[in-house]
Amino acid sequence: MTLLVDVTVWRGAFEVRAAFEAEAGRTVALLGPNGSGKSTLVSTIAGLLPPVEGTIALDDAVLDDAASRVHVPPERRPIGVVFQDLLLFPHLSATENVAFPLRARGVPKPEARQRAFEFLDRLGLANRADARPRDLSGGEAQRVALARALVVEPGLLLLDEPLSALDVGARMRVRELIRDELASFPGVRVIVTHDPVEASVLAERLVLLEDGNVSQTGTPDEIRAAPRSRYAADLVGVNSFRGILEPLEVGAGLLVTGDGDIVAPWPEGFAGGEVIGLLRPADVTLSLDLPDGSARNVVQGRVTSISVEGDRARVRIASAPPLVAEVTLASVGRLGLRDGVVTWASFKAVEVEILPT
Repeated sequence: MTLLVDVTVWRGAFEVRAAFEAEAGRTVALLGPNGSGKSTLVSTIAGLLPPVEGTIALDDAVLDDAASRVHVPPERRPIGVVFQDLLLFPHLSATENVAFPLRARGVPKPEARQRAFEFLDRLGLANRADARPRDLSGGEAQRVALARALVVEPGLLLLDEPLSALDVGARMRVRELIRDELASFPGVRVIVTHDPVEASVLAERLVLLEDGNVSQTGTPDEIRAAPRSRYAADLVGVNSFRGILEPLEVGAGLLVTGDGDIVAPWPEGFAGGEVIGLLRPADVTLSLDLPDGSARNVVQGRVTSISVEGDRARVRIASAPPLVAEVTLASVGRLGLRDGVVTWASFKAVEVEILPT
């Protein structure tokens, strides 16, 4: 079974154009920053927001075809959805909430309640079957919503920001439960998130959504090896420069970006044009004085943030272009680095990896 999405949809003045596939047996994560169009795409796949162009199909079942005016209503789609806000009915018990989609499909009440209880039991909530949503913890409510999505045995399981409303302790427990459920679910599974850790833990394939457009797809390792945007580079922890590589001298070129120019190697056989340059933060050297070494790239900027990871620190610098450097904690102390401090950053041209777009 395969989900095929190729749509254009409008929400107010915001346009989302997205095309991707998701196959049964592999979890796909739609990953993007807030405001990138993820929730709009969830509403479209779920049938709540018809596309103005394009199609959505689950195997041979066409759910949307704008050209033919085909639109399968939400209640008839073989989709189980856990919305970000859960949308549990406050006046119904946990069992009644889980049984609701079965009753909507005409399943007799005793059978619907029995099947609902079995799913609650499977998710460790048998003792909370009669509780109302207001009496459930955040983690318990999340599991009730998951049971409600699974009870109809859908062909597609769609999870929209399933952990965003939970505290740290509950998030870890529910993440493990969701990972186990996704692994045992036989259909197509799509998780929507802005959290790269959540995506990398739960999904085998990523679809990056930026400003309403799919910017890159691939496995986490593929995106880590060749991020195609600054957002993707930030996710995997590298500096990314997108621009035009112009000839400079034999073996070198000037990468002209909208944020500043850098000297980079000239790829063998390359005719010139748009490229992406990648630079590891560990290859950036910081100093308080203008460096006099062999580095071809030297910029100056203010430190905007310092994040500590083990015995290393990632230092963001508002230079031209902006940079992230990775240094030891000892270097942070020796240089007196903190927010607002002006520092020089340098790196060699050969450290920049050039990828034609």
